[in-house]
Amino acid sequence: MLVTEILKDKGDAVFSVSPAQTLVEACREMQARKIGAVMVCDSDRVVGVLSERDVVRAVSASGPDALSEAVSIYMTRDVVFAEPTDTVAMLMSRMTDRRIRHLPVLRDKRLIGVISIGDVVKCQIEEATREAESLRTYIAAG
Repeated sequence: MLVTEILKDKGDAVFSVSPAQTLVEACREMQARKIGAVMVCDSDRVVGVLSERDVVRAVSASGPDALSEAVSIYMTRDVVFAEPTDTVAMLMSRMTDRRIRHLPVLRDKRLIGVISIGDVVKCQIEEATREAESLRTYIAAG
């Protein structure tokens, strides 16, 4: 399955914050949206990703004062992207190698969606279920 197919099923909603917003504002956005990461965008350009892990690291390193500081201080700057033509296997490899759970998807340098590890796992489960059903049908047919 390709990234475009996953986005077609899940939708292309992307939630973002600006680099100047505070960590607490970003945390409120993630909580309100029930998501584990937000894209950090400057105009229409992705400049970072802020995940729950980044917030935990910030508070661990700087204490509760980190929550009043800018997202840009704690965001992950080395953003790893996906492309619409990437396969699930490619995503799994990239996420595993880099130990990340969210991949922004770019088409022509424009952000068109975000793929999470949950999306990848869901896709793998659906594929395994379809394959098992096909085998059951094949065996039952004799």
